[in-house]
Amino acid sequence: MKITFLGTSSMMPTKERNAFSILISHEKENILIDCGEGTQRQLRMIGFSPAKITKILITHWHGDHVLGLPGLMQTLAASNYQRTLEIYGPKGTKSLFKKIMGLFVNQDKINIRITEITRDGRFYGDNELILESASLDHTALCRAYSVKESDKRKMNMEYLKKIGLVKHPLLGDLQKGKAIIFKGKKISPEKATYIKKGKKVTIITDTKLCNQCYSLAKDSDLLICEATFMSDLKDKAAEYMHLTSDQAASIAKKSNSKKLILTHISQRYKVENNKKIELEARVIFKDTAISKDLLTLEV
Repeated sequence: MKITFLGTSSMMPTKERNAFSILISHEKENILIDCGEGTQRQLRMIGFSPAKITKILITHWHGDHVLGLPGLMQTLAASNYQRTLEIYGPKGTKSLFKKIMGLFVNQDKINIRITEITRDGRFYGDNELILESASLDHTALCRAYSVKESDKRKMNMEYLKKIGLVKHPLLGDLQKGKAIIFKGKKISPEKATYIKKGKKVTIITDTKLCNQCYSLAKDSDLLICEATFMSDLKDKAAEYMHLTSDQAASIAKKSNSKKLILTHISQRYKVENNKKIELEARVIFKDTAISKDLLTLEV
């Protein structure tokens, strides 16, 4: 999976940080998590066509996470977008999307399918990707998301070569997890194949600390988590129902995540504060880095 941080600010954009949005690309899927103001321009900065977007996952309906949607919809219509755009979000997403789009005079339309997520767990899955969600504790209905590659059954080539089973139609059955008979002997999928676990990326924003943070992030290869405030402003974080950098680190540690990227940074922190924010989190979780706009990485 390729992850691009299109916007890493909290409520207010700054000169260095655009409003919040993340792009996750995998095979034929290009999934946009939130669409803050200016997201289209950020896509142009990385040379990515908005017409390639397949799904949009909305965490919640605060302006800094959705004000880029009307412009993006107009661009897709003008680009003769051919597919059906899938939009997922918390309860109320259908009516709120209709309201925000109703503010603009726009006759051009695209095919859109909106799904409101009302229960935690898996809400989408195919042979390539599994999408899961969990409710968060914020001032508006808010959801966190996990994007996970589907597990793949791979051939144990060392074992198969040893028994002389290569380039054979029976391999197709083994690939499906079925036992076969080869040269009079039963070959089990447990010996002839193995399961390669898919990579998992979890995105948590906006919320105060809650149990769902830990459960959804469990065993993530990459946890992307808001760190709106540093720990000295933990009371303000609690008041506005956001996380501090050390709380984000505690989620990474307790969930057994492998790597943590901090994002959704308050406008009060300048770029020169990045190292300070990182170091506070690293006291608890060593493999921590802070995001910046247009940062791209692969998992």
